[in-house]
Amino acid sequence: MLHKISAGVVTKSPDSIRSYLLLMRLDRPTGYMLYLLPGLWAVVFAFQDASDLIAVAAVAIAAVLIRGFACASNDVTDVEIDRRVARTVGRPVAAGTISVRNGVLWAAAQAVAALLVLAVANFQTVLVALATYPLIVAYPFMKRFFVWPSAFLGLVMSTYVFVGWTAATGNADYPPQVYGLYAAGTFWTMIHDAIYSHQDKEYDRKIGVKSSALLFGGSTKVWLAFFGLLSLTGVIWAASLTTIGWAFYVVVVLAAAYLGYLIKRVDLDDPKACWDTFCANTNYGWLVLAALIAGQLT
Repeated sequence: MLHKISAGVVTKSPDSIRSYLLLMRLDRPTGYMLYLLPGLWAVVFAFQDASDLIAVAAVAIAAVLIRGFACASNDVTDVEIDRRVARTVGRPVAAGTISVRNGVLWAAAQAVAALLVLAVANFQTVLVALATYPLIVAYPFMKRFFVWPSAFLGLVMSTYVFVGWTAATGNADYPPQVYGLYAAGTFWTMIHDAIYSHQDKEYDRKIGVKSSALLFGGSTKVWLAFFGLLSLTGVIWAASLTTIGWAFYVVVVLAAAYLGYLIKRVDLDDPKACWDTFCANTNYGWLVLAALIAGQLT
């Protein structure tokens, strides 16, 4: 449903702005949901009363903008690589519908807008989010020299846990459970990005860039299962440090079973299967969120 709404907004938008909406991947909500969900995990942990709904709204809107900033930065940096890959050759900067200069300006505009949105929660959150920006800009360069770019991406994307916690509490002094959620998000990102990377592994091999698909090869599923175990361990450890209720453990078992199902069923040699499984990973994030909410209510 969300995908249809987002795609519809982009499709029906005026020609003058459609390319910019495509550059921020507004038609593909999976990316910003994968970025947002660990932040929401932290908000739920910190949630006190209805006033925290302002933090939820700010964190959700800012996630779309920061992800848009990340996508624009990525496409500007990777413009020559994108032109050599069938899946990415139509991206606005690679296709020439947006210039590199305008791509940089659009990235900057979204980065600033996200900080203004987060300021509605509190100024401390602005500083935490701003501290992550250099990491976001650095990520596209990782595939050029770092053998495991997904690991760096996991560390970057999961920083939204700290943004979510600070938005809800106004406090950047993080208790241990926040770091547990950060670890959970990091290893989860390593899973869905490794699956994503299998779409382009032949192009990556020819171009000479690094990816999880090339690093793990035929052992990818073994590594995915290991990362899944570590992600779940992070969530459960974080929950165990609080007075969370029994319902958390019931729902988190469902999350574990679902993630295992995704890893088992995906055909890593089929680009469409990889894309579909990448998108389906959002369901794991929602199940973890549901587990945390259920635990707060019991």
